[in-house]
Amino acid sequence: MQTLVRRFGLFLAVAASLIAFVALPAPPAQAAEVLLSQGKAATASSAEGPFDARNAVDGDPGTRWSSAFTDPQWIQIDLGSSAKISRVTLNWEAAYGKAFRIEVSDNAQEWTVVHQTTTGTGGTQSLAVTGTGRYVRMYGTQRSTQYGYSLWEFQVYGTDGSGGTGGTGTLLSYGRTGASSSSQTDQNCWECTPARAFDRDPASRWATSTTTGWTDPGWISVDLGATAQISKVVLQWDPAYAKSFQIQVSPNGQDWTPIYSTTSGTGFKQTLAVSGTGRYVRMYGTERATPYGYSLWEFQVYGTGGDPLPAPPLPSDPANPPRLVWSDEFDGAAGNKPDASKWRADPGTGQNGELEYYTDHRNAAMDGSGHLVMEARKEATAGSSCPSDPLSGSTTCQYTSARMNTGASFQFTYGRVEARIKVPKGNGLWPAFWMMGADFLTGRPWPYNGEVDIMEILGKDVKTAYSTVHAPAYNGGGGIGSPYKLPQSADFSADFHTWAADWNSKGITFSLDGQTVFTLDKEQVEQTRGPWIFDHPHYMILNLAVGGDWPGPTDATTPFPARMLVDYVRVYQ
Repeated sequence: MQTLVRRFGLFLAVAASLIAFVALPAPPAQAAEVLLSQGKAATASSAEGPFDARNAVDGDPGTRWSSAFTDPQWIQIDLGSSAKISRVTLNWEAAYGKAFRIEVSDNAQEWTVVHQTTTGTGGTQSLAVTGTGRYVRMYGTQRSTQYGYSLWEFQVYGTDGSGGTGGTGTLLSYGRTGASSSSQTDQNCWECTPARAFDRDPASRWATSTTTGWTDPGWISVDLGATAQISKVVLQWDPAYAKSFQIQVSPNGQDWTPIYSTTSGTGFKQTLAVSGTGRYVRMYGTERATPYGYSLWEFQVYGTGGDPLPAPPLPSDPANPPRLVWSDEFDGAAGNKPDASKWRADPGTGQNGELEYYTDHRNAAMDGSGHLVMEARKEATAGSSCPSDPLSGSTTCQYTSARMNTGASFQFTYGRVEARIKVPKGNGLWPAFWMMGADFLTGRPWPYNGEVDIMEILGKDVKTAYSTVHAPAYNGGGGIGSPYKLPQSADFSADFHTWAADWNSKGITFSLDGQTVFTLDKEQVEQTRGPWIFDHPHYMILNLAVGGDWPGPTDATTPFPARMLVDYVRVYQ
């Protein structure tokens, strides 16, 4: 549900433009072949029990992926960006592929074969291949046994598309010691120290000091722990970005050599192909793009050598086709309360100037016909601290309603999240189906935890629905979202409708009744709006708010009790 609070830090509108830079004339180094696949997102056509695709890219030869016992079957790896593939190593379990192909793709839809055989030998096969793509797949067409396909490890080697090394194993800056010209610590950016730029957490940032750092030059550096060959630098800027800056390397943290220079920095996300050798890497800003300082959500250095600390593996994408992993069909007897093993009531007053008090499941029950009824009532709740009712002026809550979440029972990363809902009509009503980043429950403040609004409708306009995401760089009224309507502008409150969000490592696709209404591409958001912070566990929320800054107040025409009906909630992975 859209949370309208004051934004933290500086958020300015910044126009995207073409990256223009001046590279120094140092000749590029020949990129070495490296392991690109370890820890990357992996999916498969099927999985036997707990032996899912992630086990084949975890670097542990004691864990494995196994498929269903049919042909064909496949397992694919998303390398995260286009790469030049030079070798694939398959470490088969006894259930190996007799006939299979190795394929590459830019979009996981059109595939190019780079190796094929009908006489697979099993064991460990190291296959020299030549191809370019973001996705690499083993596509098995004939099993060697009555069982499925099973791999202890599926390893892809090569270099990324920029000519530098890629893959989780070559991120050299994660967790390493940083330093800077100054750093900010105040109510707008608490403990925005250099370490925040090297934690691979896109919701934390480094910023120069408000008291001493809003000057030129400004810099941030990282100690890689040992000498390294640097091939790529990724900068995810806050709106306070550098118009002119250099990327510099040093053997000792004192004598610096530029390996990249620009006077027309674009802000947002910049991926820079560079070539240089050093133990220390520095972003040295010489001209700010705003009156403020310099600020980076992420400063990532890639290459070979150094003394890299292993970063936590990134979450795997859902299987294709997905399987049902969680659901509530609300099939209980009339009057039964929501299943306590799935839903926790979230009692208390609402935010955003809302007028309701959420009760402890008193306003939520089954109707005996396969629906959950969430009911908003016009009834005073004494002793609660509530916003002033614009009609009565009272600070006692004049309305009760229902809000519940899965935070204590079910949290998940990626999948298809789906609910079939019938919304109420009436001024001041605000039904919603949404997700919050689970770290909100352990103290990370909104919007740094991330919020995904799958469905919001205002009771005063039941011909329009909204899907929106909120993050530190885009939140409240600045969230990224889209309104949409039914065919012929039909009334949403007249019938049930199915809202869904298909969420993976590449973004989120929102749909209504099976039709796509809004798509968010992670890479595009990073390059035009700010960091993408949704690659971590979230939990689901259902609620029916009354009043508030966005929907406005109730009036004499608002029907009470007002009911939001939920047919089901399902999650597929």
